[in-house]
Amino acid sequence: MNNPRRDPSFWAFALFVLVAVLPIAVGLVYAAAYSFGTVGLLRQGFTFDFWTATLTRSEIWFSLLNSAYVATLTLALTWMVALPVSLSLRRPLEQGALGTAVYLPLALPMTVAAFVVFQMFTGSGLLARPFAALGLIDSPQAFMPLIHDPASIGVIVAFLLITIPYFSLLLRWFYRAEAVEELCRLTLTLGGTRRDCWRRVAWPILWQRGQVHTMLWWISVFGAYEIPLLLGKQSPQMVSVLTMRKFQMFDLQQKPVAFIAALIYSVLVAAVLTLVFRRAGKQGRLGV
Repeated sequence: MNNPRRDPSFWAFALFVLVAVLPIAVGLVYAAAYSFGTVGLLRQGFTFDFWTATLTRSEIWFSLLNSAYVATLTLALTWMVALPVSLSLRRPLEQGALGTAVYLPLALPMTVAAFVVFQMFTGSGLLARPFAALGLIDSPQAFMPLIHDPASIGVIVAFLLITIPYFSLLLRWFYRAEAVEELCRLTLTLGGTRRDCWRRVAWPILWQRGQVHTMLWWISVFGAYEIPLLLGKQSPQMVSVLTMRKFQMFDLQQKPVAFIAALIYSVLVAAVLTLVFRRAGKQGRLGV
């Protein structure tokens, strides 16, 4: 019988647990203990008071809804743009100037993406001044507000700068890997139409292969910090910004709120990840 400790995968998994899983688990345990009043500066014995005070306020719920709204709309718009781009620009995405340029946004940190959007869409930005010079608006300050706006348009645009190139390349790769073009030719040979090719062949295959990546990106956008911090509105804030603001406040009564928000976020992420791995298990692969 083989000793599992001699298997390199055993030590790789043990290292992963030690470096990645254990610190997160310890942090969540401490956050839970703090939120129940058993540790920290506000410890007073086990109590539900902090949870009751937090969950009965609308701030945390509006923050979660705002984060879900931004993440969902971002991924919906990403599919609406990336899918036709990947299908109509198949060859340019593989070679030439576009094939090189499409990789550049993927190298941008989120802070840089936020800075680009800020420079483009503020009242004195790169778009406002030409609009004012052409007489389309009275002054640069009259340019449509997309920074710190109520609908979080600036935040969504910054995310789209990264997600659209990624999904365009990803769907193009799926298109080739699943031989969608050959299947479409077969559909036409058997009497189908271009619409049948799109509706019954290309879309179901690409959507099935892209579901896992979509859910993982949803988690990433839902919990993003830099872009919402720089471009997002002050109320309601996205959950990551709200959590850090509460944690850094001088009012010690706000720290349990930060820990509770982090715990709720962790539960939601764990639920989505469970769904991701279930779908990946059904596909027999992690969407790739």
